[in-house]
Amino acid sequence: MTKSTGAITGIQAMRGEGVHVSQGFWADAWERVVKRPGAIMGLTWISIVALFAVLSPLVASGHPLIMWELNEAGERGAMSSPLLANLKTVDWLILFWTVVCGVGFLLPLKLKRSTKLGWIIALSLQTVLTVIVAAMVKGYASARDASDFVRGLEQSKQFVPAVSVLSALLCAGLFLLAPTLRNIWKRIVFVAIVGAVAATAIGLTWKAPPPRYLYMQRELAGEIEAIYTVVPWSPSQRVTDRSAQRLEPGESAGSALAETLTVELPLMGPIGADGVDTVISGISDLPLRPEQKDDVRTAFQKWAEEEQAARAKDPKYPELDSQRATSALRDILYADGQPYYLGTDNMGQDVLSQIMHASRLSISIGLVSTGIAVLIGVTLGALMGYFGGWIDMMLYRVVEVFMAIPVLFTLIVAAGVLPRNTYVMMAIIGCFTWHYAARFTRAEFLKLRNQDFVQSARAAGLPLRSILFKHMLPNGVTPVLVDSSFRIALAILFEAILSFLGLGPVDQPSWGRLLSDAAGDSGAFAWWLAIFPGFAIFLTVLAYNLLGEALRDAIDPKLRKARV
Repeated sequence: MTKSTGAITGIQAMRGEGVHVSQGFWADAWERVVKRPGAIMGLTWISIVALFAVLSPLVASGHPLIMWELNEAGERGAMSSPLLANLKTVDWLILFWTVVCGVGFLLPLKLKRSTKLGWIIALSLQTVLTVIVAAMVKGYASARDASDFVRGLEQSKQFVPAVSVLSALLCAGLFLLAPTLRNIWKRIVFVAIVGAVAATAIGLTWKAPPPRYLYMQRELAGEIEAIYTVVPWSPSQRVTDRSAQRLEPGESAGSALAETLTVELPLMGPIGADGVDTVISGISDLPLRPEQKDDVRTAFQKWAEEEQAARAKDPKYPELDSQRATSALRDILYADGQPYYLGTDNMGQDVLSQIMHASRLSISIGLVSTGIAVLIGVTLGALMGYFGGWIDMMLYRVVEVFMAIPVLFTLIVAAGVLPRNTYVMMAIIGCFTWHYAARFTRAEFLKLRNQDFVQSARAAGLPLRSILFKHMLPNGVTPVLVDSSFRIALAILFEAILSFLGLGPVDQPSWGRLLSDAAGDSGAFAWWLAIFPGFAIFLTVLAYNLLGEALRDAIDPKLRKARV
């Protein structure tokens, strides 16, 4: 077989030689996106954040991965996994569906990637709705003002299975109406599997015990032996037997004992022999094993003697004060306890675990709120662009009203009136930012409504739903999808601003709340509380903006020609 010189004969052309199979629109656009370094950087960081959002309960947890009970002789007894026992409903569902969807998306099934993506979106929405319905019922039944009848139902053994199954059936019935699959029997099987998984997870984790982090104390007492995860702290975990507030990166839980021990010492000036004796006697009160106390006592006594010897040789040598004693104790106790890789905040909670767990809040706020906005905006924009006339005029006045509403101010007001939780924030951002998608969709449908394929669909007598969302929408949704990446970044920024102001979701780790702790109540600046969460916000917003810019340039033919 000879090599081609670039020119082919007519016969070769008839045979199909030298013909390149053209790619689809989105495949070509995606190929152009991944060629840009900025888009690759953005996709890499978004993948890291998504990985943290999925795996954070397994990677960063104060519950041991494996724990053994020890008898009086120090021998291992029963083995358990407190980490798995304390996973929440959402944790189990996210982990399960991530594995299933990841495997299904990578398998060489005879399905289009768009079809697989549609299934993933459908099962995600059904699962989220089922969990929300069950959580609402649980919150109503466990409320303080609940009636005696409701409390009696909650105490019954059939209450949890009944609520789990009924919530799953209700949401499954709603999603049976969605055209996820053309075959009704396949659709029934699909929603039944999703509902069964959600109901099982809800039922098994309904009465999860409140988290208690007494494992380190039990280890010191010789009651258990434990193996922890990579980050051995949960975002809400606090050390109760010592002051671990605003520890710098690299310090451990044991290094905070020095602060507790030297409280009785003068703040400044020499401490003398009495101060050294106070420290040595105070070591007996530390939450350490007896052999650890002896090691610490011996090491500190040796250090104090070296300081006194240096003072005796050189009268100009500085006298021993409480600050140097505290620093020495930190060095001695540094190896005791689990480390704080990125330090702690104002309440003594680990910063790294909070940053990892906050990834889930940022990802969910961005995707869900933008999804709500796209759903509302595309529907109304399609109606405006297709019908025009008085319908367009009336609906566009509504768009102009929502364009004039400041979203951030609305979120601040809602935080003082409505419950401060993630779902309320998602709904408000989605319901007040849909006008962007509506305007883009309206402009595209105004151009498409007189096209030949639309006229043919009308002449064939197709229903309006089919014309709008099956024939016109795929040809006019491109600007909306490009703009969605910028809207996701904006939603993440809104959540960070609210949390920075102290108006974010309650009892949830957030990058914005960590950033607000950098100054502290005393005014002392903690650099690690500003740099690490600040960079997380900055890189996430930048990543979505870079991806949106790359998509815009790859899709717009004018910008594509300009770059050539």
